[in-house]
Amino acid sequence: MLDDSLFEDSARLAEIDTDGLLRSAALAGAQVRSAAETAAEVDLSDLADARPRALVLVARAGVGPGACDMLAALLAPTCPVPVVRADSVPSWAGPLDVVFAHTGDAGDSLLAESLERAARQGANVVLSAPADGPVAASVAGRAKVLPPKVPVPGALSVAHVFTAGLCVARELGFVQADTDVLADEVDRQSALSHPSQEISTNPAKSLALRVADHQPLLWGLNAVSTAVAGHAAFALGCHAGVPCDVAGYAQAACRYALHRAGASTGTEADLFADPEDGPAAHLRVFLISTRYGDEARVQERAAVAALPGADVLAPVDTAPEDSVVRSMMLASRFDLAAVYLGLAAGTLDGPGRASPPTYSSR
Repeated sequence: MLDDSLFEDSARLAEIDTDGLLRSAALAGAQVRSAAETAAEVDLSDLADARPRALVLVARAGVGPGACDMLAALLAPTCPVPVVRADSVPSWAGPLDVVFAHTGDAGDSLLAESLERAARQGANVVLSAPADGPVAASVAGRAKVLPPKVPVPGALSVAHVFTAGLCVARELGFVQADTDVLADEVDRQSALSHPSQEISTNPAKSLALRVADHQPLLWGLNAVSTAVAGHAAFALGCHAGVPCDVAGYAQAACRYALHRAGASTGTEADLFADPEDGPAAHLRVFLISTRYGDEARVQERAAVAALPGADVLAPVDTAPEDSVVRSMMLASRFDLAAVYLGLAAGTLDGPGRASPPTYSSR
């Protein structure tokens, strides 16, 4: 049962948040700065002269897939080489390729084996992983390692993974990105989402309340927005136990029955519907938008016209016209909202909380 009164009581929030998850979720800006500083320290400048055959983004289970999907979606439209997403390093990766890999499991032997092979075959490898353990040891002296230095739970480390991969892409000349601006904007959103801020002015609390007691349909209005929706689904499932549907809007519109059910939610007719009347009773559509400009507004209006009861989730109006910044702002908002919702619903730190997965070659 959701205790929504908790959102207005910062003292109770602090008392119940025994692991400091709200504070950890608010450290996304610090993670951005730390990852950028680490990238500068290990010196990725040798990538500037690389003309790779492909950029391979490898992520193991957890927060990594969402971060790498966001990067791939941001890069793909203009990248001069293929951007390949994988959960282990492809066997063909060699001296013509750049590999960025992330894992939160220092003992992930499957990833360690594929990284060792890629490094042996001459691939340029950049690794986001704990500094100690078999994974880092597998490419010792043959790869650049960017370990996370801001102590947060792995499920709240999307900003580190995203920024580490972003620094690789920037050094290759595939994207322009100012990590200082990124960190500042994420920090600004974290400040607005502080427990002391009232619901009416707190984007994370208000999002948590809109998700509460519903099954969210997270539909992205473009590829980057859909990738953000994928991370949002991970965050809501991880912290709040909320199952989500994720799709690009064009694909969602082709699933006629679900789209029609989504179109009826949040409307005047829906207000008087029996909450137990059918499987669509608890659906709620969230249109995720990281885009900006006239074309984005036209697409957004068209989607809202077809789904008049949908919630549109976009960065604040003052956010920079930069898809890199806007995608990370929304991903961070979902992390905070998921933690708020998990605390209020009692789904965090319960007896059924699972341990993170481990990997073995056996």
